Amino acid sequence: MNSFYVFSGKKIKRFIYIFAAALLAAGVVYVERGNITVFSEAAPSAIYSVPTEKKLIALTFDISWGEKRPEPILKVLEDKKVDKATFFLSSPWSKTHPEIVTSIKDAGFEIGSHGHKHVNYSTLSNEEIRTQISTAHTVLTELTGKEPNLIRMPNGDFDKRVLQVASDLGYKVIQWDTDSLDWKNIGVDNIVNRVTTKAHPGDIVLLHASDSCKQTHEALPIIIDKLRAQGYEFVTVSELISQGSAEGTEVRDSAWLNDKLEDAAGM
Repeated sequence: MNSFYVFSGKKIKRFIYIFAAALLAAGVVYVERGNITVFSEAAPSAIYSVPTEKKLIALTFDISWGEKRPEPILKVLEDKKVDKATFFLSSPWSKTHPEIVTSIKDAGFEIGSHGHKHVNYSTLSNEEIRTQISTAHTVLTELTGKEPNLIRMPNGDFDKRVLQVASDLGYKVIQWDTDSLDWKNIGVDNIVNRVTTKAHPGDIVLLHASDSCKQTHEALPIIIDKLRAQGYEFVTVSELISQGSAEGTEVRDSAWLNDKLEDAAGM
């Protein structure tokens, strides 16, 4: 008995879109393959997540401008009794908002560097990269009394030169595996769903506490409740690194690749 399938134009079109998205994502992986490996012993590399069987997760918050969002976010963390998170602070913002820096420090949260000028460091010379990182280091050390050793580059931008300079200055470059997209103000429900459905053991979650992100403080309490219901424990990035078994291994960022696929397909 002969059989055949009839494919609608809509299904064929969708298949073509998804196939094209997969090819695009594969191309991105190929072009950026030098940036994806984590904890490579051969050369400095960025940390997107840490392989662990424990349900540990690190909430991270970038701040580069504004003063309206940090305090509500700190209040949510206090109310929800989350005493471990990591804040990446730009040094110009920190200099103009020392009282908020002190609040973050006094709450016991980890403070990392978000650099000095908010520019793509891959466009700078090696000496300029060194100046940007060192300037931020000095400012944050003076304000917090502790030398930071974690850095998230402005815009998450880096290349191998940036990684090498950062490593030479004693820094680990921290990226993320789950992007909340709160910086796009995509709606509280969408922010919550992105984080809680993509979260995995050893995950680093990207959130923001700058004024341009208007929905983070509303989504955060729901995110915390849902992740706890899934059995997750909140830790700092440094604690995550120390408790993970990542030395000399490669992390394949499936969540990062899925994001690329979804963005390319418009899903």
